[in-house]
Amino acid sequence: MKLPEEGWLLRIFIGESDSYKGGALYEQIVLKARELHLAGATVTRGILGFGVTSRLHSAKLLRLSEDLPIVVEIVDTEENLGKLMPFLDETVTDGLITMEKVKVVKYKSDKAK
Repeated sequence: MKLPEEGWLLRIFIGESDSYKGGALYEQIVLKARELHLAGATVTRGILGFGVTSRLHSAKLLRLSEDLPIVVEIVDTEENLGKLMPFLDETVTDGLITMEKVKVVKYKSDKAK
């Protein structure tokens, strides 16, 4: 797959404990993105954060939070990312979703088949 030089970055901010149909929501989002043949997705776990409720979610040594911040990032064309939006509308009940234009510098793998 080739990405144009100007792409779009979709960021989904959710909690680690958010779920959908018995599975982790972040995992379900990545699987749906893969099913839709999007360019790729990355999930990052935060060590500290808060959202609309201002409740802190923290990874402290003595008290491990069960709901750390999670960010799912996907870069693709605006059109392709739009295919994922109905799924996100259905599944992301608490969180933040952003989109912004990005410059794609390189998208390549010598292992791609």
